[in-house]
Amino acid sequence: MSRMVKGALHPFEHLPVVGRLVRRAAKPPGLPPGTLIHTGHRRVEVPRIEVIRYSGEVIRESGPEDLSASRLHEIFSEEATEVDGVLWVNVDGLHDVNLLRDIGEAVGAHALAMEDVASVGQRPKVEDYGDHLFIVLHMLRVEGSPFRIVDEQVSFFVAPGLLVSFQEQPGDVFGPVRERLRTAKGRIRGQGADYLAYALIDSVVDHYFHVMERLGERIESLEADVAERPSPEIMHRLHHLKRELLLVRRSVWPLREMMGALLRVEGPLMSDTTKVYLRDIHDHSYQVIDTVELLRDVANGVRDLYLSQVSNRTNEVMKVLTVMASIFIPLTFIAGVYGMNFEYMPELAYPWAYPAVLGLMLLVALGLLALFRWRNWI
Repeated sequence: MSRMVKGALHPFEHLPVVGRLVRRAAKPPGLPPGTLIHTGHRRVEVPRIEVIRYSGEVIRESGPEDLSASRLHEIFSEEATEVDGVLWVNVDGLHDVNLLRDIGEAVGAHALAMEDVASVGQRPKVEDYGDHLFIVLHMLRVEGSPFRIVDEQVSFFVAPGLLVSFQEQPGDVFGPVRERLRTAKGRIRGQGADYLAYALIDSVVDHYFHVMERLGERIESLEADVAERPSPEIMHRLHHLKRELLLVRRSVWPLREMMGALLRVEGPLMSDTTKVYLRDIHDHSYQVIDTVELLRDVANGVRDLYLSQVSNRTNEVMKVLTVMASIFIPLTFIAGVYGMNFEYMPELAYPWAYPAVLGLMLLVALGLLALFRWRNWI
């Protein structure tokens, strides 16, 4: 709200939605591929790291803690990676490109993949580099007033026995996955890094439904307000909500294509057992996309309802004014006739002429009202 500018426009007009929808070209042209340049906002002071090593029998956790080059070397040393099971390293904060480069070199990530980690705003996708997978998707959450969708890029580096996740800032939707790892609930502790990647992606996609539910509640509230008391304020709120829906659509629309590409990965990076569960996310991606399109249609319907309500109110006002004008037109004619300054007007000599004319005007008005009522015009 601090960046909103006071002016003639409604405050919602100043939300930087276009800046969130259109990726800014922060990388100078002509640089060699794989050049690490952070294109997002610096959301943490110092990058933080969280490490979980687990197998079917044991689990060890450390962090979250500040990330340094020495700590990075300790985590990815040969002694650490020789532990049987899966190593999950979660990194919060992407502004330190030197640390990102060190992580990429430590895990053997492709330079283009690390470039996409630092360059936020990527389209959800899957890249198969032979010995590892690189996955990008968007994590959405809802923030308070005014209603706002926060879009954060999440990247995964997946290799046999290793998963590295990159986030822009602390706070995520992976809490249930961590709890399942700690309690050995389900089959996650007995599976490899590909199953962990499935669980994390599933958490992100499942949270989309929560965001959709919040959006649906807001649209229903706007629809009720439009039906009861349409006002320009409601139209501003609806316009803001439609722009937030555009942000959600941009984040979830490529999800179907991404899951299809993930299902087509062959080899040990994505086992057939995990692909069975990935098909469930693939189905959920269709549901999310259908829900987004449905909410957009409902929002358009609310806009049409608002315009219809405003039009109906205008028509009611015009009908009242038209009835009043229709009544006074003949009365104005009668008054105009007897307002002419002719010398010979026989009615002027009659003492009862004035009340007779007033009575005639009253009868005309009552007659017109009765006619309008009989025709159901009023």
